[in-house]
Amino acid sequence: SGKIEEFLKKFKDFEAAQAREPAPEGKDSASSLNTGIFPQPEKLFFHIHQDDVQASEVFDSLLLFLNRKEYQRNFKNLYDFSYSFITNMFYGYSEEGELVNYLRLAREAAKKASMFWALARLCFLLGRLSVKKLKFSQARVYFEEALGAVTGGFSDMYLIIALYTNLTGIYLTQKNKEKCVHIFDKAVSLLVGIPNYIGSADLESDILKHALKRAILSQSEHAEARVCFLLAKHYTERKQYDEVLPFLERLQLLLNDLSFQNSLANNCYFKLAESYNEKCLPHIVLSCIRVASSQNLGTLMDSLKRIDLVIKNAPKLYGLRKLKQTLPSQIAPYLTKALSSSFTNDHQGLRSSIYLGLAELHSHYKRYGKAIAYMMKVLDSDISAKPEETVNHLVSLAWLYILHRQYDVALAILNAIGDSSQSNPQQRGIVYNMLAIALKRRNNTKGAAESYYKALRLSEETNRTHNQAIALANLGALCLHAAASKLAEHYYIRAVKLFSTLPVMDCGGDFIQVLLQLGCYYVSGSQREKGRFYYEWAFLVAMETSHLESQLQAIKLLCQFYSTVIPNEAQCVIYNEYQLSLARKMSNKVLEGQILETISQLYLSLGTERAYRSALEYTKRSLGIFIDLQKKEKEAYAWLRAGKIYYILRQNELVDLYIQVAQDAALYTGDPNLGMELFEAAGDIFFNGTWEKEKAVTFYRDRAIPLALETGNKNAELRLYNKLSELLMNLKAYEESLEYARLSLMLSVNLGNQLNERVAYHRLAAIHHHLGHCELAEHFYLKALSLCSSPLEFEEETLYYVKVYLILGDIIFYDLKDPFDAAGYYHLALAAAMDLGNKKAQLKIYTRLAVIYHNFLVDREMSLFFYQKARTFATELNVRRINLAP
Repeated sequence: SGKIEEFLKKFKDFEAAQAREPAPEGKDSASSLNTGIFPQPEKLFFHIHQDDVQASEVFDSLLLFLNRKEYQRNFKNLYDFSYSFITNMFYGYSEEGELVNYLRLAREAAKKASMFWALARLCFLLGRLSVKKLKFSQARVYFEEALGAVTGGFSDMYLIIALYTNLTGIYLTQKNKEKCVHIFDKAVSLLVGIPNYIGSADLESDILKHALKRAILSQSEHAEARVCFLLAKHYTERKQYDEVLPFLERLQLLLNDLSFQNSLANNCYFKLAESYNEKCLPHIVLSCIRVASSQNLGTLMDSLKRIDLVIKNAPKLYGLRKLKQTLPSQIAPYLTKALSSSFTNDHQGLRSSIYLGLAELHSHYKRYGKAIAYMMKVLDSDISAKPEETVNHLVSLAWLYILHRQYDVALAILNAIGDSSQSNPQQRGIVYNMLAIALKRRNNTKGAAESYYKALRLSEETNRTHNQAIALANLGALCLHAAASKLAEHYYIRAVKLFSTLPVMDCGGDFIQVLLQLGCYYVSGSQREKGRFYYEWAFLVAMETSHLESQLQAIKLLCQFYSTVIPNEAQCVIYNEYQLSLARKMSNKVLEGQILETISQLYLSLGTERAYRSALEYTKRSLGIFIDLQKKEKEAYAWLRAGKIYYILRQNELVDLYIQVAQDAALYTGDPNLGMELFEAAGDIFFNGTWEKEKAVTFYRDRAIPLALETGNKNAELRLYNKLSELLMNLKAYEESLEYARLSLMLSVNLGNQLNERVAYHRLAAIHHHLGHCELAEHFYLKALSLCSSPLEFEEETLYYVKVYLILGDIIFYDLKDPFDAAGYYHLALAAAMDLGNKKAQLKIYTRLAVIYHNFLVDREMSLFFYQKARTFATELNVRRINLAP
């Protein structure tokens, strides 16, 4: 904060100095300084005089220029492969034939004057022009004459290399082996041995390829590396990137084998990156740049070139989005390394831009502390910045402090900018909005409202409709925060009306957010259809502006609306399908996998064979993504879900296979909890199914329960005992079921879980009943009833009483042959049924009682009473016959 105060003081002093400083009357132009510091290189031009071309004095200046023994800088245009001398040195002719005629006459003049170096260079030029027209025999004569003219002199080494290279290339083209043998080694020696020669022959690559064969045959890695380098350089100069790549790759391998970790190896990786960039291979480009950067810091220009390649290639992999992140995060290390380079005074603005880029990247990833540090360096480094830029940087710094929850510092900066005369109306409007945000987060609602109102008035005064709409939307959000919902709705609708009048491409992002906020307001209230309307409006605006993140935001809200607010499976599938296409465009594999899971579940819930097959397809697609992402837990559950769908489709041969792979994936993680959950889920497929229920026993008993015991998960253990005892009872394995029912009861008592204890007693009673242990069955049913709450709270509990007392009555009456005790239980069941108002149960119980009192207790009056009651309910329920048999 001390540094901030110091900077704000400097800012105010600077502002005061600006106010006192007189306006400049005039300045020297920058161009005049540049002219003095960077003089233009000397250029030579020769005019072809067509009228008196025979005159010898016409060639004097040209011959004097070309007859210099040593190499001159201006000779480069004569020797290079691009034939630049045609346009850069000669003028005054209309077609190339006139230039050739002129050079021929000059050649004759050089011969007469015994100017041998001029003769050699003129013959070289004539030979090159002949090669251009594919007149190789004529070119050979000129090149041989040029070599004869220099008579073995090496004072202009670049000319000698050019002559030998061109002549050797022609011999190779004409397959003149006899002459080629004599000069081939010389040409290769000159090319390989002389650094930075001027390549002049397109046929140079043929010579170098022959040299490469010799180097490979002689197993000379150094020579092979040198030739690969020259071939790569040759094709790079001609921008033949397809040709250059194999030689660069071989060169890099040779440099690694030779342990050359120098600037050449580093530059080779960078050249490889450039070549791969031309072939659109972004993964390899980024890898090459990473290696090149790790080996050597390089110059500032090297760092900037790397940054440029990363910016071009990273978005191809990671889907850089509009209006959010403008720079790929992969450039962060290269920006940091660029700062290590030396900067001149002229480059301070560039340093400031690098700091700004780093601040933006760290802010995007919510590393606000680092972002603030870099933004402070922006303000420190760019001293010569214009006041408007300084204000913008201060506003950005204040916003970072707000995001970092240092509201006092942000308020100090914003108040200083607001009081400054250097800020323009647009900047002041931003400051007022940011002041309101900071005050709102400090729970100063009144102060925030005042700042938003100032922003609104300023936008109205300056007639800025966009800013006015933003201010109104902010006021709406503030009112909603203060629970003034009607006022919030008023401001939001005004903002929407203003946004609707603006070009959607200019305000799309803000407009979408306001529409979504208004939609959320209506959905959370009672006007749900209105909320859906605003969601769909926001979605359409996002589509029109091609803003993928906003489309995704709107689609998620629409999916939530149709899944929870107003359930509609068909609409939910449609919107999730579109959300899936967005996830693909954004290269978000995690989101894509989640959406595929959701769509699969939606199709499963439809319950038709066609829907099951669609669910299977989406499950398999999600499975592929989870395998790629190495999400083993998700992968295991995807395998299991596919197995479940195959079970539903009755494709038996695939069910066991998919469940087995799911188990393997779960066990691969080494997490016993995951293994237990997956084995239980695998058992549930058969337990909840309609066939092969016995397969669930193996998953519960042999796999899941041991893992539950190992992990000490008592709740899971209890759940598995309950499922297993229920399953075994349904499979009529009563003895084994009894064992797990007892374990379930013991664990329920230990855990103090009364509901599960009651369920365990009930299940024990049912099993003992099946085993013929009627006294034990009666005992456990009564224990289960004793655990019911009293008085009864829910109809379900009363119905449970009816059911159990009726079962007890049947056990006593039919199994134990005790009609007197049975009548007691039937009377208790009748009381519960009457309390519940269940006529079917009353009919059944009255019938039982009529039988008992008529046949066993021999009470004719009570028997008749119960019989009449039964007849009454039978009439009401349209039951034609009552069975009174005992």
